[in-house]
Amino acid sequence: MKLKKYDLEGKELEEVAVDAKLLKISLNPQVIKDYVVAVRKNARQWSANTKGRSEIALSNTKPHPQKGTGRARQGCVKTSQYRKGAVVFGPKPKFNQHVRINRKERRAAIHYLLAQKVTDGDIRLLKLKSLKEPKTKAVCKFLKEAGLNDKKVLFLCDEGEKTKKDRANFYLSMRNIPGARFMPFGSISGYDLMRTEQVVIIDTAEKELMQAMGGK
Repeated sequence: MKLKKYDLEGKELEEVAVDAKLLKISLNPQVIKDYVVAVRKNARQWSANTKGRSEIALSNTKPHPQKGTGRARQGCVKTSQYRKGAVVFGPKPKFNQHVRINRKERRAAIHYLLAQKVTDGDIRLLKLKSLKEPKTKAVCKFLKEAGLNDKKVLFLCDEGEKTKKDRANFYLSMRNIPGARFMPFGSISGYDLMRTEQVVIIDTAEKELMQAMGGK
């Protein structure tokens, strides 16, 4: 298999070969499912909180006499039927709901999903030239020429100091494009790969791609 490398103008520069051994990985679908479910569960905050009767800052006195008014009896204005009253059986902050993800399973899942993207031709390389300033038009032109218009595109970059300025300008250039996301290669999860249609990897992160797929 080969990955096509483009420049920011959308022109194809060359093809980068991928070792066939890196694409040969078999994984039980249940491992992928368990991993993605764990990622989604860990993304929840579990911080929803409602106030019960003991937490409401209102009076405990009866709003009106028990008998003689013709109205239904009421104990206090803290009950749920009154304005600013308590919430019945409302959500409370839960105990720690974090789901532990096995490191080997995580790496295997990402390896499998990346290999699948490479096999399906959904990964491209981008040779990022030095950007003096943010320019969204340049990124839009690249997406159009590369046939990535109207698709969910994930841009992956390295975290080296030498490319810090170029990364920042590129991020500012693409952040307003609908469906496009940008993140360092080391921060991706299997869920990120599953919810995107196309992956564009900055060529400086090519080594990290091969390492994520089991290469050196």
